[in-house]
Amino acid sequence: MSPDTHRATAAAILPLVGGPDNVTSIAHCMTRLRIGLRDRALVQEEALKAVPAVLGVVDDDTYQIVLGPGAVARVTPEFEALVREAPPAPPAHPAPPAPPATAEALRARGTALKEARTARNSTPVKLLLRRIANIFVPLIPALIGCGIIAGLNGLLTNSGLLPAVVPALAAIASGFMSLIAVFVGYNTAKEFGGTPVLGGAVAAIIVFPGVAKIEAFGQHLAPGQGGVLGALGAALLAVYVEKWCRTWVPQAVDNLVTPTLTVLLPGLVTLFGLMYLAGEVAEGIGWFADRLLATGGAFAGLVLGGLFLPLVMLGLHQALIPIHTTLIEHSGYTVLLPILAMAGAGQVGAAIAVYYRLPRNRSLRTTIKSALPAGFLGVGEPLIYGVSLPLGRPFVTACLGGAAGGAFVGLFNQLGAGFGSTAIGPSGWALFPLLDGPTGLGTAIAVYAGGLSVGYAAGFAATWFFGFTPQMLRDLDTDPDPSPATAPPSPEPAPA
Repeated sequence: MSPDTHRATAAAILPLVGGPDNVTSIAHCMTRLRIGLRDRALVQEEALKAVPAVLGVVDDDTYQIVLGPGAVARVTPEFEALVREAPPAPPAHPAPPAPPATAEALRARGTALKEARTARNSTPVKLLLRRIANIFVPLIPALIGCGIIAGLNGLLTNSGLLPAVVPALAAIASGFMSLIAVFVGYNTAKEFGGTPVLGGAVAAIIVFPGVAKIEAFGQHLAPGQGGVLGALGAALLAVYVEKWCRTWVPQAVDNLVTPTLTVLLPGLVTLFGLMYLAGEVAEGIGWFADRLLATGGAFAGLVLGGLFLPLVMLGLHQALIPIHTTLIEHSGYTVLLPILAMAGAGQVGAAIAVYYRLPRNRSLRTTIKSALPAGFLGVGEPLIYGVSLPLGRPFVTACLGGAAGGAFVGLFNQLGAGFGSTAIGPSGWALFPLLDGPTGLGTAIAVYAGGLSVGYAAGFAATWFFGFTPQMLRDLDTDPDPSPATAPPSPEPAPA
């Protein structure tokens, strides 16, 4: 797409979200343009979904417009430029005096909007999971980069090549992981309204080598014991202590007393309780994951792979982020991510089946062709929001494909060919550089590739045979906007 096309997309979106005066913030992730809005009632959602480049919308803490990878990084700066360049709103003409009921009407409207938004997006569980995600998601780029470097270092170590470089790569790959607790503590305090550096200072206690001299619960502590879970708990405690101090410490000595107590009190709790308890929880998570796949690998993989897409739609997948991170700390990789990645394979297989099942629907086939490359690389949102979820049944059959791929990978874990990912974030083909396991990289790659193949095939077959009713085929297998010169003849009724 040309720069003019990206600017046209931004120009089409802006008035449909209420214009520049309604936009308070602009950001983007891998696939979504995230906009802060003053008044969400001004959004014309149906018209927004009809913009050709828009693959879907998500009404969350920010208003999120799904544009797909690549496109979003190019449309966002154009959107920012349009908002920045917009002339100031003209002064409003004096309005007639408001009727007496105006205040009451505004209150009723505000209450209705608040209740609707609360019902959809602000349940306690979703709010908590969103905050957890806000703590860990900023760490993902470093996890990916260090994970790939660790994989490269493993290849060099096993091959005997460049022995002088191996220690340097090991240091680069391990440095971040050795201090990840500090970053988790910093982000936790920031997210929950404390002073970030104080959260990081308390969490730093966990990785300090000198904790080995301290005894708690009848045993000496180990540096790093408790990991990210301990860091999260320590920083959260620091936030509450800091807020408590602000309520009674005189302003004259606040800069001395509050930071001291914020580090001291949570620090003592961390050393003489939290590190041990969080360490036991982390050990339990690692033990449970190993036992789950060792004893019920195929069934566990089927359930995990089949339910992951619905978890993503509900936002509940965010609860897995600290579990993945804990497993990486515990054993060097997370065994769950390759299984969960099979959901994306089922989604790709389902989309390919839709493509061939609806040969006359040029619009949908164009969407699939543009979204498939990202789908193969593990970015499934364009296919979910642009293809399977709006169609309904193909979303279910995509889940069946993910279940089949997950069962395949889980079975090999049960047979002793366990492996995992050294970082979180990527999936699909992008996960290959991050694979690792005790049976060797070759086995991990072969099993993961086999799982992807099974997921593609099962998602395709389930969608081909069960993804459409005869009526759906009659309604969908036609060009929704054919030009007069190229309009195809009316399709024959599909056989019952």
